[in-house]
Amino acid sequence: MGKTYERIDGRLRTFIEAQPMFFTATAPLAGDGTINLSPKGLRGSFAVLDEHTVAYLDFAGSNAETIAHLRENGRVTLMWCAFAGPPNIVRVHGRGEPVFRDDPRWPDLLRRFPDIDTTVHGLRAIIVVRADLIRDTCGYAVPLMTYDADRDLHARRFAREDDASLSDYFAGKPHVGTSIDGLPGLPLPLPPTPAA
Repeated sequence: MGKTYERIDGRLRTFIEAQPMFFTATAPLAGDGTINLSPKGLRGSFAVLDEHTVAYLDFAGSNAETIAHLRENGRVTLMWCAFAGPPNIVRVHGRGEPVFRDDPRWPDLLRRFPDIDTTVHGLRAIIVVRADLIRDTCGYAVPLMTYDADRDLHARRFAREDDASLSDYFAGKPHVGTSIDGLPGLPLPLPPTPAA
């Protein structure tokens, strides 16, 4: 039933770009380390950069496990499920890296997300993933669900933060600068937001 793809294009690209949410999975190298699985949403926060590379915006939150795992070993799997329409599951297995505000690639990458106001969500990194393996499976057991809208709570919560207060917020969280397993997470204090 499953198929392996050489690249992210055509129907495959159309499918993943149309999904309102996806999931990321990462793990540390330690065999007893904490595996992390995170849902990602917000329309406009995901982009296909080329046929083998995707990126998504990493916004403020109480943890930074994905960033910590990527900094340690780079392994990541992204997964999209069809909750409407024909059943389908797509996974991109690959190598990822967090790109921070002081990285020279930041301005060009940020331009790949024109449909979202990045100033209101506490943007802390852009995660770039290079695909090693692209596969789909049937998704027959995934339920049909209706997408109503993105929640506005995240934007309302973080729109009032500036660089300094956002750094303070992250510094007050036990698993942002350091992961649950003690790995380096988000570099603090945050580099300042580059001028537009």
